[in-house]
This record gives sequence, structure tokens and C-alpha cells, in this order.
Amino acid sequence: MSTPGLLQPSPPDLAIEIEAGLVSGARLTWRGREATIAAHAVAPLPDGVVVPALAAPNIHDVLLVARAIAQVAGKLGGRSRRAALVVPDTIAKVSLIRFEKVPAKAADLAELVRWQIRKTAPFPVDQAIVSFTPGAGGSDGSQEFVVSLARADIVAQYEEACSRAGLHAGLVDLATFSAINSVLAGANPPGGDWLLVHATPTYTTLAVMRDRDLIFFRHRDEETESTLTDVVHQTAMYYEDRLKGEGFSRALLTGWTEGHGATDTLARSLEERLGIAVEPVDPRTAASLLDRINASPAVLDALAPLVGILVRERRVA
Repeated sequence: MSTPGLLQPSPPDLAIEIEAGLVSGARLTWRGREATIAAHAVAPLPDGVVVPALAAPNIHDVLLVARAIAQVAGKLGGRSRRAALVVPDTIAKVSLIRFEKVPAKAADLAELVRWQIRKTAPFPVDQAIVSFTPGAGGSDGSQEFVVSLARADIVAQYEEACSRAGLHAGLVDLATFSAINSVLAGANPPGGDWLLVHATPTYTTLAVMRDRDLIFFRHRDEETESTLTDVVHQTAMYYEDRLKGEGFSRALLTGWTEGHGATDTLARSLEERLGIAVEPVDPRTAASLLDRINASPAVLDALAPLVGILVRERRVA
């Protein structure tokens, strides 16, 4: 049995997302375990200031990004200087690794994960931040882990931008992971196999879930030659052939694109390929929204990862 320490800090109620083209933020208030979105704000960024990438500098003007973060934080109100930070999917390599037997000691497991990921890492593991969480368990007793690998100096750029804005980023997570957590925190999360598509102007991520477990993760950036339709087709074929999928119970779409006409076009193409309706992610299923906040599709898309990271952090605390 364990109990929280008297000086253990409570989870943050403020979240900031840094993406190519904008900084967004949200603040939640809580009554027991019920969350309310109390404030939301967005600040645009000039082209080229943030360029999400796996192995190259991402932020080319830290002070400018810091000013945008400070502007957003000022509009959100509150006194907290601690924040959860959402970063682009493309700064990390996400892998699914299965072990037939899991070491009993946490240190041994961490070492095994690092040894395994070293084989396919695009840069030295000793220069990286490696995080992992249990995924789907096998009927044979095996265990899968979702492993994220990101260069430490790149993550530090995003943290530095927050620090220069007067915020401490105590928790950092990827945008799609946070959007998934927003869906799972809702009153009626999907069951069975379901698909989440997270689209931005610079990348699109496809995540296949089996109930609450991630079983497939792939992103396509703007420099990839294959079209999004190709990637969706390849994902569907892999799902059917390798993951023994019998069809998606639901397909969800979130993110922000250059105009919601592009989002509608993407939704229609997904529906044609998948044969089911594509729904928007609605963060209001995880946190209610104050009436004074405009619940437009663009605002709801921006809120999804922000709500997801905050609700996940509070409910696992």
C-alpha cells in the first residue's frame, strides 16, 4: 500500500502545445474528478520558426516562441507556473516492442528496453530520452510496450521555450498520445478496434487502438512521397493481415489543417476507404466547456490534446 506524500505536488491544470505555426493552451478546473475547460487561447507563429523533426533542431527562434507561450499563458489566467507540454509527434520515434518475459525489476526492464530499441534507433540511445508504457498483453504471457525515443537536445528546446516564458514543463507528451487520452477519458470511449487520425499541416499520424491498448502507430510527414490515401490503405491492409483485425468499431479524426475544408475532404476520403463514418474527437466528453468559450470545430480540435494530457495526468496521480 502506498500513500501520497504531504509535499507531493498536484498535477498541473495548465497545458501548452507547440506546433509548427502556432502555440495553443488550455486551463482546466476541477470539482472532484470532474474537469471543466476554464480557458483556451492560441497565438500564431511565423512560418519556419518551429519545424518539427526527429534529428534536427526544431525551434529556430526560442525567444519568439517563448513570447507566444507567455501570451497564451497570460490569457489563460491562473497562478500556476507548472504546465504540461504537448509536442509534435514527429520529434519522436514510436515503436511497439514485445517481450516474451518481463523482468521483475524496473531497472532491468528499462535496460532491456534501451538495449532492444538501440537496434533501430536513428541516433545514439545515450543522447536520447526513452520512455515506455505497457501495451497489449499476449495470451501466451508476453507483454508489448509502447516505446518513445526522442533526442534529448530537441526536447530541451521545447522545455527551454516554456522556461523562458516563466513556465516549468513538468510533463511532456506527444500530440497524438494526448488526443488518444482525451478520447479514453470520455464518458463513452470506443471499444474493440478503433482508429484515430491526427492531421496537422506538417504531418498526419494514424493510431490503431484495441480497446485501451495502442497496437499500431505511424506518421506521415509532408516530405513523404506517398499520399495520405496510400498510408491509410497500407495501414488498413497491415491491420487486416498482421494484426488480425476484423474491422474498426469507430474512426476518429482530430488535429488542425489549413482550413476546415481540408479536414472535410480528409474525412470523406477516410470514409470511402474504411466504409464507416468518421467522427471528430470531442474533448467535451472528457471535460465540460464553459459557455463563454466558442465550441467551433477548430477550437475543439485544438483542445483535444490539451485536455487529454491534463486529464490523464490528474486521473493517474
